[in-house]
Amino acid sequence: MKILVTGHLGYIGAILTPMLLKKGHDVVGMDADWYSTCTFGPGADMVSVKNIKKDIRQATVADLKGFDTVMHLAALSNDPLGNYNADLTDDINNKAAVRLGEMSRQAGVKHFIFSSTCSNYGVAGNEFIDETGSFNPYTPYAKAKVAAELGLKPMSDKNYCVTIMRSATAFGYSPRIRWDLVLNNLVAHAVTTGKIYMKSDGTPWRAIVHIEDISRAFTAVAEAKRQIVYDQAFNIGQTKENYRVSEIAEIVAKTVPNCRIEYAPGAGPDPRCYRVNCDKLPRLVPAYQPQWSAAAAARQVYESIKKFGLTLEDFEGTRYARLPHMKKLIAEGVVDEKFNYINKSTKAA
Repeated sequence: MKILVTGHLGYIGAILTPMLLKKGHDVVGMDADWYSTCTFGPGADMVSVKNIKKDIRQATVADLKGFDTVMHLAALSNDPLGNYNADLTDDINNKAAVRLGEMSRQAGVKHFIFSSTCSNYGVAGNEFIDETGSFNPYTPYAKAKVAAELGLKPMSDKNYCVTIMRSATAFGYSPRIRWDLVLNNLVAHAVTTGKIYMKSDGTPWRAIVHIEDISRAFTAVAEAKRQIVYDQAFNIGQTKENYRVSEIAEIVAKTVPNCRIEYAPGAGPDPRCYRVNCDKLPRLVPAYQPQWSAAAAARQVYESIKKFGLTLEDFEGTRYARLPHMKKLIAEGVVDEKFNYINKSTKAA
């Protein structure tokens, strides 16, 4: 199968791409590569495939011709980055995603797999929610993902299949590590400061999932029979891997030696609270068998820090934090305020 992966040089894409190659697929990437200087660990492997070096706002129908499947991961990837400019977030995470879906259909692509998020459920409370649950997005990031889902869903027809993948909060090691994600963040805090720093009171629920299991889900859906995944949405994770944030902190405390849990002054409840039922995908697509637990992932992330090293300066600085890094690129004249490359030569395919 010939597959285009947008965002293949990002946190999840760096794990998904080699997995697809190992399964024998022909993979091409499309990535602006804003985070080329953010690889974690000397000698960390970034798989090499052909890259159409542009962000999705510059994609054309010609770029998409010849592919059987498009896996669309590229996006402004977290709430701080999404909050930076809500209109820009909507342009990239919603409008450009819907446009990419429409162009894929025009180009003759058969299957469009969209990386959405369980953040769409937002302020959902303490009861389990499945794919039929109501959207209640809280942030510009989640609102744009909801809008993109609503724009993409009607495109499915007899020749074109759209599948929506609502991933739980990701965790785990990647060469393009993200330290803003809750489990990764707490492990990094514990190692670099000796404290597991809690910015909320720890009561909100989160569904969390390893990026390898997200990658397994995308792969299984791409390889599944069309009638099974046609016009479907799937929560990606494991139902048993729902935790209160305070429980994630306790897992980290058992993993990282000589650390303690500390709550920020005045820490209150985070309104984003959702428990997610993830049983649908493994029921309909048995090839998807998630393998990671939060405890195992905490050990993996801790071991990666021990192996590669992580200073407090790097952890809190511009190298691994998405919004500070993009602000640095703006200050250096690499990109403009709307994250377009200023030097046109860097956009060439």
